[in-house]
Amino acid sequence: MNRLVAIALPGGPEFVKELSRAWDNGDAVFPVDLRFPLKMQKHLISEMGASKIIDVSGETRTQGYPVELGDALVVATSGSTGNPKGAVLTHEAVEASAEATSAFLKVDPGQDKWLSCLPVSHVGGLSVICRALHTGTPLEVHGSFDKDRVVAAAERGATLTSLVPTAMERIDSSHFRRVLVGGSAVPAKRPINVVTTYGMTETGSGVVYDGVPLDQVELRIVDNEVQLRCPMLMRCYRDGSAPITPEGWYGTGDAGAIGPDGILEIFGRNSEMIITGGENVWPLSVEKALSDFHAFKECAVVGRTDSEWGQQVVVVAVLAKGVTIPSLGEVRDHVKATLPAFCAPRQIEVRRSLPKTALGKVKKSLL
Repeated sequence: MNRLVAIALPGGPEFVKELSRAWDNGDAVFPVDLRFPLKMQKHLISEMGASKIIDVSGETRTQGYPVELGDALVVATSGSTGNPKGAVLTHEAVEASAEATSAFLKVDPGQDKWLSCLPVSHVGGLSVICRALHTGTPLEVHGSFDKDRVVAAAERGATLTSLVPTAMERIDSSHFRRVLVGGSAVPAKRPINVVTTYGMTETGSGVVYDGVPLDQVELRIVDNEVQLRCPMLMRCYRDGSAPITPEGWYGTGDAGAIGPDGILEIFGRNSEMIITGGENVWPLSVEKALSDFHAFKECAVVGRTDSEWGQQVVVVAVLAKGVTIPSLGEVRDHVKATLPAFCAPRQIEVRRSLPKTALGKVKKSLL
């Protein structure tokens, strides 16, 4: 019987060892997010149907249910809110991802070395490990981002890594030959060796690099939604559901467009689109317009119900150190310099921080 093994270990050599051991035994792996409270960890392990738990105390058998032959990973797509879902990724999907990424980056196992410094419970950190194992490329695993440790890893020979934008801004990316960045809006101004990625848990990693689909990745736009088809795509969710068409297309829930040059542009989540006065406003475009606004350290744009406009465009911001709250007119003028007037915020909310996921993406549902 092929089991699901829950690995509740911090990112590091021991995690990689247990992952490899499970695969050698024909089992699939569910990486547990150790930053969740213990009660939540146990809940997720139960929901995913793990038959064995490996943690610092050893191994524990539990009442779970099997995985199918060829399944490699079950990765949680949610858990802190709503019902958790687990994307089931097969070995074929993991290998396809590793091969396509390695081809794009021209990875040389004799010269390159991967650094995994994001949580191993998320595809951002986990996919780095999988690529290295599949291609035989040297690997160093931290499991979380620490600036000094990242720089030290580069000095020890790490040439490739994957980061989120907030982490990228804290280091000199020239320490690496290539840096993959995804997880939230990536700054337009970035070093030449930084590659922007688009993907999700369901695809096991990024499948579109700098707007260009990787080898064997197909894209299309249907009813304003980005849909994709590729061998990296999950088999199904752990509960057996599979939101994939008979032809193999998966709807991402993201709005976007494919330009004449074949470059994909993402506008944002369809569910987050703001309709104000009959006009469609994509929060991501307003956030990009405000990314260089002097008074904001960071911000997120959301819609608020309004009796006159239907919805108002509202910016929720964390102020930069030492600045006072800017006037609404100043913020609106800054946005109107690059976007239509109807995109300009009609309200400013200042907060000490913005709620985020483990990979640094703002949880707009909490705003």
